[in-house]
Amino acid sequence: MHSPIKTTIPARERLIFALDVPDLDRAKELVATLDDSVMFYKLGLEFFLSGNYFELAAELKQKGKKIFADLKLFDIPATVAAAVRQLARHEVNFCTVHGNDGMLRAAVEAGGEMQILAVTALTSLDQGDLDDLGFQCDARTLVLSRARRALELGCAGVVSSGLEVPALRASVDHALITVCPGIRPVFNDEPAAVHDQQRVVTPARAIASGADYLVVGRPIRDANDPRAAAEKIQQDILTAL
Repeated sequence: MHSPIKTTIPARERLIFALDVPDLDRAKELVATLDDSVMFYKLGLEFFLSGNYFELAAELKQKGKKIFADLKLFDIPATVAAAVRQLARHEVNFCTVHGNDGMLRAAVEAGGEMQILAVTALTSLDQGDLDDLGFQCDARTLVLSRARRALELGCAGVVSSGLEVPALRASVDHALITVCPGIRPVFNDEPAAVHDQQRVVTPARAIASGADYLVVGRPIRDANDPRAAAEKIQQDILTAL
C-alpha cells in the first residue's frame, strides 16, 4: 500500500488563481488587486509567451506566493528533464507534464523539490473528443489509468476534473495530490462567457469530493470585483473542508 501524502494543506493555499493574461502590466495589476485573497498562482502558456514569465515568478516568490507552472511539457525525455531543471531553479512549486511514462519519469528525476503533476485528461475534452483522439474508454477510466501510472512513476500528483476526484480517491486514496481545473463558481455579477471547459464542478463540490487544489481563472479575473470573487471561493473551500 502506498503511503498517503500529508494532506494538511493550508486552506487559503487550496485556491490557485490562473493568471492567464497576455502581459506583465495586467498580471501585476491582478496580483496587487487580489493581495492576500490568493496565495497560489498558476502561470500558463499564454503568460509564458509574454517574455516576462520568470520576472513575475520572482516577484511572486518575494511576496510569499506559490507558483504552479502549467506548461504541460511534452517532448523527448531528455528535453523534458532539461526544461524541468530550468523551472526548478526558479523555485516553482508545481509543474505539469503531459506525456508518456518516459517523459514523466525524466521529469520526476529532474524535478528536485519541485512537484511534478501528470495531466490526465484535459477538462476541455468531452467524450466525443476522446473518441476522436482514439481513446477507447471514457474520461473516468482514462484518468484513473493515467493516475495509477503517475503514482508508480513517482509523480506528486495529477491534474484532473473534479468529476473524477471521488474515483481517484477510491483508487489511490491520498497518495496523489489532486489539482482540479474546470472549477466554475456561480456569482451574481459574473459576465456571460463562452466556457472552454466541458467537465466542470463548483468549488464546494470539488473540495467535498476530495480535491486538494482548485484552479480558477476567468470567474475571478473577469469579475467586477476580483478580490471579492476570490474571497467568496475561499469561503466556499473553508466551508467544504
